[in-house]
Amino acid sequence: MSQRQGNTRREFLKRSMAAAAAVSLPSLVSASARGADGAVAPSEKITLGVIGIGPRCTYDLTAMLGLPDVQCVAIADVQASRRDAGKALVDKHYGNGDCALYRDFRELLARKDIDAVLIATGDRWHAPASILAAEAGKDVYSEKPCGLTIANCRQLDEAIQKTGRIFQAGTQRRSVPNFQHAVRLAQSGKLGKIHTLCATIYLPVLDNAWLPGEPTPDREVVDWNLWLGPAPWRPYNKAYVAGRWRGYWDFDSGARLLDWGAHTLDLCQWANGADDTMPIEYEPSETKITCRYANGVTLVLDFLATPFGDRGPNWITELGTCPVRFVGEEGSVETGDSGGMEVRPAALAAEVPDAVKKVRGLDVSAHARNFFDSVKSRRTTVANSTVMRHSHIACHAAALSWILQRKLTLDPVKEEFVGDPEANGLRSRPERDPWQS
Repeated sequence: MSQRQGNTRREFLKRSMAAAAAVSLPSLVSASARGADGAVAPSEKITLGVIGIGPRCTYDLTAMLGLPDVQCVAIADVQASRRDAGKALVDKHYGNGDCALYRDFRELLARKDIDAVLIATGDRWHAPASILAAEAGKDVYSEKPCGLTIANCRQLDEAIQKTGRIFQAGTQRRSVPNFQHAVRLAQSGKLGKIHTLCATIYLPVLDNAWLPGEPTPDREVVDWNLWLGPAPWRPYNKAYVAGRWRGYWDFDSGARLLDWGAHTLDLCQWANGADDTMPIEYEPSETKITCRYANGVTLVLDFLATPFGDRGPNWITELGTCPVRFVGEEGSVETGDSGGMEVRPAALAAEVPDAVKKVRGLDVSAHARNFFDSVKSRRTTVANSTVMRHSHIACHAAALSWILQRKLTLDPVKEEFVGDPEANGLRSRPERDPWQS
């Protein structure tokens, strides 16, 4: 973040906080305002603001609304239709009309009565919005991918560490029983020494095209400048704001590799006990990217051209989406979003509790509970910013090896590619300034 950007953002927040103080707000006082050092007392409600409310956020928020110690008080979105739909959902749940709406999320961040935020914008906004939220004193649950670039992931983790805020990456499979059980098996030694980890990812896409330009709506209907945010300018097209931004380089993380990789590679990191590091080598081929850890374990990122259809010969289709496999010298485990598991040898399969098969991988309930419990206790979450940093950077490194079509070697401490200036130049992207106004 440049000094000019930092000053501009701080100035905006000061102006917004002054404006917020001048208007009438609901008489709800944040729990952190009543606690010591920003902590929320176990008996208090956590006040929640939402930044970006599309289909995925609606799914997340619906689960969060069911938590008795959480109250959603505000929603920010650049699209009026989505703001209104979000307010209808929240107000119906509480039986009132109290949910406040904002076009510019920085006005929501200026409210001192909000403890935490759920960020579910497009990828380009996840890291900048999370950083601004942390700097404004909010705890953050961010949908993944949490950073558009390697630099974004580093900056976000550093901001969370500096501000002391609680952060949860929306990689909810860390809180889903069948994935947890698979990781426990891998770490228990019952599979023997683990030598190969397999993760499914989308077939990567690199698209620099522009959709045809269309008349730009009034910004109260769609704030196109704020929708673009730090991404490069391009003409408005309604398809972008309807969700068809995925796959375009300017808006998407790692040539789409992080859509699933942020989950599946993350689970492999966990199984390998590698949350504090990442693979050191990344080598692409037509069907996969093969990675290697310093401890000798191989990580295979397997391309799936039809991720929601046939898994192909290497995967068990009925185990569901986002499958992973952990292979040891004496056995293996494979599992996916359906909750089912394939465990070898058979004796280990008999040990799998029925309870671990009953929760689907998309369910965010336990992951959200972990976040809000951490907001109160100030203990770190299961998918904290440092866990996110390492698994996301590994995803980005794999994506860059595919984009450049060559083997890359990464220094996991410096987070730099060894002897490859071109790859190092792609660890960040220029950020556009005009959205600041």
